[in-house]
Amino acid sequence: MSDIEDSDNGNHAEEEGSLSLSRRKAKEHVEQLERLKEKDPEFYQYLKEHDKELLEFDDEDIDEGEGTDLEEDVESQPTHEREQKPQAKVITTAMVDSWCKAVKERDKLGAVRCLLRAFRTACHYGDDGENSSAPKFSIISSNVFNKIMVFVLNEMDGILRGMLKAPGSGGKKETIMELTTTQNWKKYGSLMRLYLGNALHILTQMTDEQMISFTLKRIKASAVFLAAYPALLRKYVKVALHCWGTGKGALPVVSFLFLRDLCVRLGSDCLDTCLKGVYKGYVLNCKLSKSVSRSKLQHIQFLGNCVSELYGLDPPAAYQHAFVFIRQLAVILRGALTERGNKAVKDKKKGQKQQESSKSTKKQVEKAYQKVYDWQFIFCLELWTGVICAYSSEDDFQPLAYPLTQIIYGVASLVPTARYFPLRLRCVRMLNRIAGATGTFVPVSSLLLSMLEMKELNRAPTGGVGKAVNLPNVKQVDKTTLKTRGFQEACIYSVVEELAEHLSQWSYSVAFFELSFIPVVRLRNFCKSTKADRFRQEIKELIRQVEANCDFTNSKRIGIEFSPNDPAAASFLKAEKEAGSSPLSKFVAKLHLKAQQRIDSMVESSVLVGAESSVFASRLSEMREQDDDDGDAEEGAAVFSSSWLPEKKSKLRDEKKSSKKRSHEKEQDVGGDEDVVEDLVLSSDDDDDEEDEAPDGGLPSDEEDHESKSSPSLKQESGKRKLATSPKQKNKKHKLATTSSKNRSKPRPKNKSRKGANK
Repeated sequence: MSDIEDSDNGNHAEEEGSLSLSRRKAKEHVEQLERLKEKDPEFYQYLKEHDKELLEFDDEDIDEGEGTDLEEDVESQPTHEREQKPQAKVITTAMVDSWCKAVKERDKLGAVRCLLRAFRTACHYGDDGENSSAPKFSIISSNVFNKIMVFVLNEMDGILRGMLKAPGSGGKKETIMELTTTQNWKKYGSLMRLYLGNALHILTQMTDEQMISFTLKRIKASAVFLAAYPALLRKYVKVALHCWGTGKGALPVVSFLFLRDLCVRLGSDCLDTCLKGVYKGYVLNCKLSKSVSRSKLQHIQFLGNCVSELYGLDPPAAYQHAFVFIRQLAVILRGALTERGNKAVKDKKKGQKQQESSKSTKKQVEKAYQKVYDWQFIFCLELWTGVICAYSSEDDFQPLAYPLTQIIYGVASLVPTARYFPLRLRCVRMLNRIAGATGTFVPVSSLLLSMLEMKELNRAPTGGVGKAVNLPNVKQVDKTTLKTRGFQEACIYSVVEELAEHLSQWSYSVAFFELSFIPVVRLRNFCKSTKADRFRQEIKELIRQVEANCDFTNSKRIGIEFSPNDPAAASFLKAEKEAGSSPLSKFVAKLHLKAQQRIDSMVESSVLVGAESSVFASRLSEMREQDDDDGDAEEGAAVFSSSWLPEKKSKLRDEKKSSKKRSHEKEQDVGGDEDVVEDLVLSSDDDDDEEDEAPDGGLPSDEEDHESKSSPSLKQESGKRKLATSPKQKNKKHKLATTSSKNRSKPRPKNKSRKGANK
């Protein structure tokens, strides 16, 4: 953010010079008007009638600027004295109160400028030592800092809108661009730039999430003016994307509302960047280990709902990005299928050399499988499933349903083993959602019925009862869990639920009898082969409901004359479908209730910490209701009520960190303009070597991404650096460590080692 600070410093210096020059010219103008009134009263009267604004020149700002106790008479001091003794006026609470009162009662320009200078001082607290020129103002009290921040963030938007003659609230990009050509913008536009630039700087310095949330919420009222400052707009988008992807509590909601408001009001200026950024932020949050907790799953669902909401603002523009990202998933899946095909061809050949090479081929196939069977890949499929289902009526998103269905079907059948039953069931749920939203037939029954024919679900469990398996939270199970009774029960119940869900979608079709014939035959075969009475009863109940639904549709289609492919078949049982009166529809409702009860019984109350972050609709409506101005003053006073001040920085340390900080910010730039297909790697190749060492073919537990643990600010706060030691000191430490076993067992105090290093 050094470019922001430099631009602010330059703008501040130019503003000070232009302000002193304008004061001198204003004095001369007032004196000329007085002389004109004495010398030529008639011409003065003419000006009064035809150019009243010229005579009604208010010099209160000049007097105020000269009379304020903050302005230092720099010109009266010698040059060498100013250089040797730079001093800054300390801002007090009384000064802030007087400015606020002047702005509210008399709307004085001088008070507004003083407030903005004080606001800049508060935002750049600790940074003034880096400037070549000495600061004019300083803040040493947290109360003054809090008062300035609360007043400026709450009131400055309305004050500047009044000075610029802008709409009272909101606005569009076109309105702002027209406003930039007016005379008021030329006079006061720099004030808006100063306000937004300094607010951006303090956003990068704060670490308290409540302060960041309140600041973003108040800046959102003035976000439409960023259309006039493209450089500031890009940096605001970057900060908001970072807060949305890494924040906690209310910060992700506030950040998303800020981004959404920018996209609605500014359109294409930031929409493309936001669409790329939110997807990349979503992918980074999906980097998980072998299993996922319920709270983390709900947070990912919340982020996915945010992405879906943003992609629905402009479907034509969003289609381009969705197509690229879905194609990227298809390329990863194609790589896994290609490796599997190559392995199958090589396995047919015989010979010792070929057997040795087949081991390396097997490792390549496992790496390709791990890229597909990764949480990032699965959650991305669920994200695009949600987007297409939410906007299935849009013509732009309908063409994406078919390729996404093909990808999901390929993932479900990539490794047809019982260990990946949880992953296959997730894919079946996604396919059922797409089929229900788009009204297209997806043959998911073959995926489910093939599971029932595997030996793991037909033979008696040899691993005992085992623990209850929560299938939505895992993507694979180990070999021990495969043999337990709990795993078999979870799989059978899930197969019955998903197969009933699939058949219920077509329970009002005129061809339901033909569609359900083969599934019923295979279900009866499972009842004959299984030895578990509880599973046989579940399957028989499903068969009874399917047969009852066949009787329901057959009785209605006796009197019809059209064929199943006739367009008139779409209106068959339309009234019954809207009422949900088919036997299968009622049966599915009961199954959903039982499934929810089973899941709730496995979840402890302590796991629900942070679950409210996933309730997207309620949180979104609550935050929108809180956008009224009545409670902003109280909220700001509550947020900025601590003794917090930004940490002072040393110039030397910042210069040493500048190069590292720039490279680190490039890595964290989730809203950059890079090539999307090349840069967004869902499963990095660097982790492949570690994945090979995972037991049972599973993935190792990945370390959480550093961005998810970092604070919401973009400022990288490092800990205390360790002092470097010379080779002689290292040898000295080695001798001390080897003198006796006691010395080796006792750790060296940190303070002593630091003193030795300093010496």
